[in-house]
Formats: sequence, structure tokens, C-alpha cells
Amino acid sequence: MKKTEHNLKVPKIDAWGLPHWRESNRIIKLMLLSGVAVVSLGGCSFLSARTFENQGNDPQSQVATQNTNNNSPALTPPAITASSSTDPNFVVAVVQKVGDAVVRIDASRTVQSRNVPTSPFLRRFGGNSGLSQPTERIERGSGSGFIINSSGQILTNSHVVDGADSVTVTLKDGRTFDGIVLGEDPVTDVALIEIEANNLPILSIGDSDTLQPGEAVIAIGNPLGLNNTVTSGILSATGRSSSEIGVSDKRVDYIQTDAAINPGNSGGPLLNSRGQVIGMNTAIIQGAQGLGFAIPINTVQRISQELITKGRVDHPYLGIQMITLTPEVKATINKDSRNRLNFTADEGVLLVDIVPRSPASVAGLKSGDLIQRINNQPVTKIEEVQKLVEKSQIGIPLQIQVERNGQVISVAVSPAPLPARTQG
Repeated sequence: MKKTEHNLKVPKIDAWGLPHWRESNRIIKLMLLSGVAVVSLGGCSFLSARTFENQGNDPQSQVATQNTNNNSPALTPPAITASSSTDPNFVVAVVQKVGDAVVRIDASRTVQSRNVPTSPFLRRFGGNSGLSQPTERIERGSGSGFIINSSGQILTNSHVVDGADSVTVTLKDGRTFDGIVLGEDPVTDVALIEIEANNLPILSIGDSDTLQPGEAVIAIGNPLGLNNTVTSGILSATGRSSSEIGVSDKRVDYIQTDAAINPGNSGGPLLNSRGQVIGMNTAIIQGAQGLGFAIPINTVQRISQELITKGRVDHPYLGIQMITLTPEVKATINKDSRNRLNFTADEGVLLVDIVPRSPASVAGLKSGDLIQRINNQPVTKIEEVQKLVEKSQIGIPLQIQVERNGQVISVAVSPAPLPARTQG
């Protein structure tokens, strides 16, 4: 049978491995909560990771990581009890119990500018003479973090320390320590740092899988440089996908809260009424009120344990670009005579493109395939595919059932580690 290449005329999907579908008229601006410099990412305007003295492109260098020894304590701090949320002063009780375990994190990095021709002629025609001398500048930013080990392990956002040459941690009592980045995972935006200290106050870890909208929550951090700021509100929603809030390069289902959080809160804890950390504050939608987002603490714990043991996190990767098939998408495809697709199903996840030499390409998946099941589990949305892939194991084949040219076939795809170039 002659192979047919399908030229799908649909809006561009902006990611390498597991992108999201987004309406073309829905532009979401997101703030990563430790800065205010506007950058462009995937066609949307975002606020960058830090507030820098001099704005510029992020350096290409990565923070060096190192493993802790195998005797590193697990994240199992003793329980912290606090007053019930029916007590009007329960926020005071929580802050008094856990406030000392929240820290300020200052990071700096050296950025070297490129040689630039000094004359208009050289700028136009090039050449090695007349170039300006390269210069270096220091970029600084700050965020928040919280202590999870009395011997000095601290959790924060990856974007707080990404590319940093030096990291400084300031405790609530004013003591300052040099920090070492043990590891960071840009895909989930989690980082683990360590300071040389003992007998530090720690936070108790809650369970983000049992959260319910409407629960009282408390945020502590250093917004806009105002150290040890406390705000409170409710948990507005759980399970907000990265595609819903416009961060297609992340693999996290976020907690939504209306507790006031601002740039500088990045990496700080979101707490329940018992003083247990249930999330890590990370983002807000620009121009909105009461729309803050935190990484669930169960996700943070899983990632931090991998950072402790390996210094890195390997995420499963297929190499597909996809959209959720809806009646509107199907009608758009059918209107274009160049799209010779034959769907009998009205729902599923349509593969728009396959990354060359990726696991999906090697296994034989093709542009135009309509995913209907993965490991015999029905899928109708890209978020469902993303979750199943993220929960899969590298090297263990996924049985993917697709509809192709009116026929249903099964393809075994073995996930590979997400390439480093996609992690940023």
C-alpha cells in the first residue's frame, strides 16, 4: 500500500513532545513569581523567572548538580498541629508554628555580552575588526523556599535558581548561608538546594491528593522583596492542567488559590489550616485577581526524591504533537481539501506531527493517526495522554491504539528520557 503523508492544516502546536491545544484567540499571560521581566515563550507573553538588575537573555550555562549521600533523610518531618480553621486566629497559629521554616533565596549569575561591531559599516557587512569589547554583567533575583530537613535541605522553584552562579539563603532570624543546588527539574519547576546548618525548623508535609476546593489556605513568602509576608484565602480548584493556564512546557496539574501571591513568592509554601505544606507557589495570571497557582506537594516530593538520589529527573517522552479532536477541529480539517483523512470516530487525540527519530517515529506512529486508547484505557483529551505518558516508565512499551485511514491498529511505543533541549 502506498504511504500517504497528511498535510494537516490546523493551528500550530507549540511544544516538542507533549504540547497542548489552545484556542487561537485565547492568549494567557502568566507570571512566574520571582520576577517581572517580560519574555516571549511559545508565542505568549510571560513574566520571567526573576527580577534582574540588567535585563537580557538567560545564560546557556546550567547549574552544576550533585548527589547527596544515600543517608539523606527522607521528607518525613514531624507533624505540626495548629488551630482549626474555625478559629478566627488560626492563621496566626499557623504562622507562629511554621513561619521560621520559610526562607528567602537570592541568586546571581554572570552574563557575558557578545562582541558587537562599533561602526555602521561593520554592523552591516561584518568583519572582525572594530568590534566592541565583550562585557560582563551580574544579574540578580530573589524568591522564596521552605526547609524540609533540619540539616539544611530546602525546596524552591527551578526558575528561582536556574543558571545561578551563586545562591544565598536568608532565614527569618536574619542568618545567611551559601546555598548549593543539589538538582533542579525545569519540566516541573522544582529545585532542591542545601545549606550547611543544623537543627533548623522544618515544615510538615501534607497530602495534596486529598484536597477539596473551598479549603482554607495560607501563603508565606517574600513578594516584591517584602520578607515574611503572610496572605490567606481558599483553595479555588485542583487539577488545573498546564494547558489550561498556558504553560505548555510544564508537566504539572496545578492547585489554584485566591490567596494573594506576587513576584517573589516563587518557591514559597502554600499551607493548609493545620500548618502542613500542600503546594509550592509558582505562578499567577497577569492582570487577574485571585488566580494563583501552586505545584501540588505530592508532585514536589516525588521530584525532590529523584533529585536527592540522582541529581536529575528523567521524564518519559514520545515525541508527538497533538490536538484534542472536537467537532470544530474535525470541521476545520474537513474544509481543507488537502487533508485526506478518514475518521469514523468523533473523538480522540489527533497526532499533528511526529518528531523525527523520536520513540513515536521509530515505533511507526504517523501524522493523522487518531489515538483512542493507551494500554487499553480510553483517551479523548491531550491531558489524558500527557498524564498516562508521565506516569509510564522509560523503556516499558505503551500499547497505543490508533485509528488510521478507517482502520484500528495497535502500536507499541517505548518512552525515552525527555531530551535535555526540551527542558527549558
